[in-house]
Amino acid sequence: MIWFKDYTIEELKGFMTHENIVTALGLEFVEVTPDSLSFRLKVDSRSHQIHGILHGGATCVLTESVGSFASLMVINPETHYAVGSHISTNHLRPVKDGYVTAIAKPVHLGRTKHVWDIPVYNDDGKLIAKTELTCAVTPKP
Repeated sequence: MIWFKDYTIEELKGFMTHENIVTALGLEFVEVTPDSLSFRLKVDSRSHQIHGILHGGATCVLTESVGSFASLMVINPETHYAVGSHISTNHLRPVKDGYVTAIAKPVHLGRTKHVWDIPVYNDDGKLIAKTELTCAVTPKP
């Protein structure tokens, strides 16, 4: 297991102490495994761009959120922060409705830097985007 402790979905929801972009877009925790974390996003008017398909920025919010949460779960959240510092996403196919699910798995878990591989799938299991996210890990003041 890569996590600092054995988190449950309910514990992760406890990190959401105020309104933010995750709650505004309605991102949902899906699954925690010993080496991955999954979130999903409903594709609807909140996440559409002007052509009625999933906005690339919404996909990036989804992947940065799941990767940043995963980094937070690897470190001691009482002593350190983990925040996204670089994101690169390839958008591969459009999605008009349903859900998209992002699964964060580690590529590198260092002392000050984490790198996550985050594929995003539609309801049919087709790859719709692929993200690599780097998170900076810093001590809390």
